[in-house]
Amino acid sequence: MRKRRINSCHNVMDFRKLAKKRLPAPMFHYIDGAAEDEWTYRQNTSAFDKYELVPRFLVDVESIDTSTTVLGQKIDWPFICSPTGYHRLFHHDGEKGAARAADRTGTIFCLSTLSSTTIEDVSGASSGPKVFQIYVLKDRGLSVEYIERCKEADYSALCLTVDVPTNGRRERDLRTGMTVPPKLGVGEYLDIARHLGWTFNYLTHPPTPSMVNIEHRVPKGSSDISVMDFMNSQFDRTVTWKDAEWMIGQWDKPFAIKGILSVEDAKKAVDIGASAIMISNHGGRQMDGCPAPIEVLADIVDAVGDKIEVIMDGGVRRGTHILKALSMGAKACMGGRAYLYGLAAAGEEGAYRSLNLLKEELTNNMILLGTNTIEEVSSSELKKV
Repeated sequence: MRKRRINSCHNVMDFRKLAKKRLPAPMFHYIDGAAEDEWTYRQNTSAFDKYELVPRFLVDVESIDTSTTVLGQKIDWPFICSPTGYHRLFHHDGEKGAARAADRTGTIFCLSTLSSTTIEDVSGASSGPKVFQIYVLKDRGLSVEYIERCKEADYSALCLTVDVPTNGRRERDLRTGMTVPPKLGVGEYLDIARHLGWTFNYLTHPPTPSMVNIEHRVPKGSSDISVMDFMNSQFDRTVTWKDAEWMIGQWDKPFAIKGILSVEDAKKAVDIGASAIMISNHGGRQMDGCPAPIEVLADIVDAVGDKIEVIMDGGVRRGTHILKALSMGAKACMGGRAYLYGLAAAGEEGAYRSLNLLKEELTNNMILLGTNTIEEVSSSELKKV
């Protein structure tokens, strides 16, 4: 039955529909929602429509190589799984399942600080390359602890998220009660009760999802709400580029800065010694009304692309979206919902199929475009509408 459901999905958005059916409304809207009017969230994907790919024919495309090297890792295709929190709230396979799915498709999995599985357990679950997403917290000792744990667990790189001086106003979550701390109402609990499959799995796969990488810092026996409150208190609005430079100095492998949207910030990332930048607006979940990553990609590549790896994060739903970003000079793309819909719909196997469909689309469209390798994809194949 589950295999039939998975096989009936033929693209990322099919998995979105299945996830919506299988998840209680608060959990689905937590994945799917964004800030305020959600204009930026929609623009992240619709902005790809401003560009067309121009194919070349009578080209030998018998052999297609989608592999590339990014963040010091050779991967089978240029797409990285973005960090997203609380995976076990959506499916009991959680971050372990998502990491295994990424490894099976030959790419990097990025673990969130707000994960529901520990740094060490994810490392043990998958032999594939892993990145840890980190913040400069008020308690700098906690940030250093994460770095040391990632060294011990052999993570390939760190990415510092810089676009959360405060959380965006996510109105879907305000309506459903998926806030910090949660404020679910009677209607939401009834909806949860109606989703018997999700409820059964939630109750039969303990422990209850929580912020496991931070709960040891609060008094023993504290509730999940206390852990959430503690984490919320750790976000530091005084963080500057000097703090980011300090964190780079604590790490001896590739280091990315995630949340860049301007040429000026991209240049600062180069100046402080970052290995890569991730052009991102947090999936539209922070400031509504800011540009889509694809809209600022070309200017940033022109400014710093010869000095630092440029990765584009956000809005990717199709293999052609990846090709358009590569044509503008991105080293690779990233996405969260692209695999999280699959995980929510059917666990590891759902995440794997969702990612693999995206990979197959990329391969198929490289053939149609007339390019044999990722390195061959260039601006000559791209036309602005």
